[in-house]
Amino acid sequence: MNIDLLRSLCETPGAPGREHRVRALIEKEIDGLFDETRVDAMGSLLCVRKSRTDKPDPLKVMLLCHMDEIAFLVTHVSEKGHIHIDPVGGFDARNLFSRRVLVCTKDGDYKGVMNPGGRPVHISGPEERKKVPEVKEFFVDIGMGKEARDKVKVGDFIVMDEPLVEMGEKIVSKALDNRIACWLGIEVIRALDKSGAKHDCEIHVAFTAQEEVGLRGARTASYAVKPDIGFGIDTTLACDTPGVPENEAVTVQGKGFGLHVKDSSFIADLDLVEEIEALANKKKIPVQRTILAAGGQDGAAAQQAAAGARAVGIVVGTRYIHTVTEMIDKTDLQAALDILVAYLSEK
Repeated sequence: MNIDLLRSLCETPGAPGREHRVRALIEKEIDGLFDETRVDAMGSLLCVRKSRTDKPDPLKVMLLCHMDEIAFLVTHVSEKGHIHIDPVGGFDARNLFSRRVLVCTKDGDYKGVMNPGGRPVHISGPEERKKVPEVKEFFVDIGMGKEARDKVKVGDFIVMDEPLVEMGEKIVSKALDNRIACWLGIEVIRALDKSGAKHDCEIHVAFTAQEEVGLRGARTASYAVKPDIGFGIDTTLACDTPGVPENEAVTVQGKGFGLHVKDSSFIADLDLVEEIEALANKKKIPVQRTILAAGGQDGAAAQQAAAGARAVGIVVGTRYIHTVTEMIDKTDLQAALDILVAYLSEK
């Protein structure tokens, strides 16, 4: 398993609408793997691997892998150098206290810390300590005082600053949502290329922009490609942890990739669900069906673009999602890779 690639993807900053560094990394990695690549107006990287059997009018299979991570944009820098922020993506304020961050500007990156406004524990009262601030109450300090106003501009972006670590069979990092999909989009084509698989289908891998703020890049990419089949490649919840009822776990880590049936953005094609499940069972690839009560993913954009497509999600259960401690199980990631290789090899 290419952990070094996953580490590079996760640790490269890329906010919604600011995915250019991640895209550049992917472009370098995929050199020679695709027949055509281009960047669209939204900033998504669209890649095509043509049929290896020269089949006329081949089936178009599209993998949608979003590049962006939840982040912040700078809205104001005070005279004292405190940086005020606007979230791009869904944050839970309970997870933002005392975080190290990276402020990314055109001229360079600056280490910073994030905290909420207000009194610290030594001078606050009991009621103040119970309050959970709103996201808009947090600010960033890069330790430069008023000089920060010359370094940081409105619209610069801020990401969490944490490294990827391996913990036994687990991988922990910020931005596993959704750099694991970018990893899968690269590694599945690398595996097909290495095996010399003679697939009939035309494979489109879209590394999409701005998923975290409404599947935006996936919508334009899907409209351009007009796929027959769309795979939303993403994370999903793994709430197999204390305090969550078993029926709300969504996935259990170590039990295989998630075959995503429904969320608030789409309902998967039932025949496609059953086809992939049967293939997984045939190949002895561990699989678990998943339904997410809220949230969405890029498979919905493929399903609804132009005249529509059959769509399903291939997902990896992730604990502590949308935090700097996102955790996946290596065996689940491998299962996701294996099913994609198996499916595309036979199409």
